[in-house]
Amino acid sequence: MNEPTTVLVVDDDPSILLTLSTALRARGYLVLGAENGQAALDQVAAAAPDLVILDLGLPDINGLEVCRRIRQWTDVPIVVLTAVGADQVKVRALDEGADDYVTKPYSTPELLARLRVALRHHRRTKGPAFAEESEIVVGELVMDLPRHQARVGQQRLDLTPKEFAFLAMLARHAGRVLTHRVILQEVWGEAYGTETQYLRVYASQLRKKLAGTAAPALVTEPGVGYRLVDADDRAVVDGAAD
Repeated sequence: MNEPTTVLVVDDDPSILLTLSTALRARGYLVLGAENGQAALDQVAAAAPDLVILDLGLPDINGLEVCRRIRQWTDVPIVVLTAVGADQVKVRALDEGADDYVTKPYSTPELLARLRVALRHHRRTKGPAFAEESEIVVGELVMDLPRHQARVGQQRLDLTPKEFAFLAMLARHAGRVLTHRVILQEVWGEAYGTETQYLRVYASQLRKKLAGTAAPALVTEPGVGYRLVDADDRAVVDGAAD
């Protein structure tokens, strides 16, 4: 019998802790709680949860710093739950290692669906180091890394080197939001970080080449970045999860 998935909820609002804990337990999750940043770090170190729901407005340590510290030793999925909707805050959270974000007030069904996406992504990517991978598979999309070839089913995609690198990065982190800066520095180099016009051009080109295929969707997160989602995750990203 599989052990239940453990979720750590970090929020200084007792009502949110209670509401989330009740909803998660009703769906079979084992729930831990923390009302401040230090307690969250202690729980992650001691209990090794499978996922963390992290509020940014904590009374002791800023949630962004908590996220950064967690990322120093573990790749546990982190879904930020914040009342701050500003794009720059979302970008900072994602740059510090968060997998996704949900803005308060939130829809419980959508939040739960995003947790499932984050957990599914994490389980897909556990195993051999990325450097040792020869293929990345997301739904019908297959990225052959040594040959720099991509196909959807049996259909070969004609991609330029930059298009291939852009799509491979999104595929490697399928389901996760990647910020403009992260993509630019990975694909174009460390000297880049603000040239978002490059990404708009290449995203448009990739969408045209993926159109009419069974490939996952390349989704724009306005003001933040991009993510690649397969059919199972698309409804979540669109906010239509049940």
